[in-house]
Amino acid sequence: MNSLLNTESFQALAQERLSKMAFDYYRSGAWGEWTLQANIDAWEKIRLLPRALVDVSTRDMRGQLLGMNLSFPMLIAPTAMQCMADPQGEVATARAAAKAGVPMVLSSLSTRSVEDVVTASSADVVMQIYISSDRGFTKALAQRAQAAGCKALMITVDTPVWGVRERDIHNGFRVPDGMSIVNLQRHGQPTGHSGSGIGDALGWTIDASLTWKDLDVIRQAVQIPIMVKGILRADDAGRAFDHGAAAVVVSNHGGRQLDGAAPTAEALPAIVRAVSDRGPIIVDGGIRRGVDIVRALALGANAVQVGRPILWGLAAGGETGVARVLQILFQEFDLAMALAGCADLSAVTADLICPRP
Repeated sequence: MNSLLNTESFQALAQERLSKMAFDYYRSGAWGEWTLQANIDAWEKIRLLPRALVDVSTRDMRGQLLGMNLSFPMLIAPTAMQCMADPQGEVATARAAAKAGVPMVLSSLSTRSVEDVVTASSADVVMQIYISSDRGFTKALAQRAQAAGCKALMITVDTPVWGVRERDIHNGFRVPDGMSIVNLQRHGQPTGHSGSGIGDALGWTIDASLTWKDLDVIRQAVQIPIMVKGILRADDAGRAFDHGAAAVVVSNHGGRQLDGAAPTAEALPAIVRAVSDRGPIIVDGGIRRGVDIVRALALGANAVQVGRPILWGLAAGGETGVARVLQILFQEFDLAMALAGCADLSAVTADLICPRP
């Protein structure tokens, strides 16, 4: 693993080791995948103005988020069905997260139970959930996550319907035999989803009739903080805080929902201007290098989430692979901070951004 020097190298190795169906499921975006690529390109377009002659011989990258300690300002983003990448799946990811000192956001579409993941390591675990058409089940899942020891909930709000991922259609994607989306098993329903198409397995987990009032029901059902994920508009960020969110996640679902949605790096500044005084702002989508984290913080984010590179690490080498990806991102971030003249997170300010002509 030490010979792999960047997240792109892990993606190449993961493609060799995964089935085409699994790799394309993880890698794909919606429709023509414009937003998927635009997320990456938007970060690369942001130029930095490093400070000279700053003492950066001692650096502190640590931060906090909703009571969770972060060794550097990153969370592992929620990604589904990780047992397709490694037999230990989400448990392996959690163990690597614990060693790296970063929180893990567990997808509700995981292939290991929330209880297994929380007890597998000392990592802080956040549970991602969709507000499904079965409101009672959603409320029970939120309470189950709290009882298991999750530190917060992350409610995804950008999926009134599923985006169309053409690679999955071409591949005839199905949940692999012997694998189950375990956290979504309902009493009296089939105990697993092996062999189910994605629509068959997951159709009931979303609801096109959702409104902000539905968020209130989940918030009132638990005592742990709620983050709202899938925000691209400043007015929606304000509404999320109005309805009790403790943090917002600027996200376009990794380009997997509305193709043509704004890249998150472009949506972030307006949201920061509108709500930075109301709570933490997290951003995801297209972050592939440690310097992208510096860019995000300079734009006003408090932390970032990284998803696909974690999957590439998991596919390439299980827990060890995820640990190596996290090490690379930390080392790149630490070095970029030093080169930018920033000894700690408070030094990352908007004046590091080179104004566009």
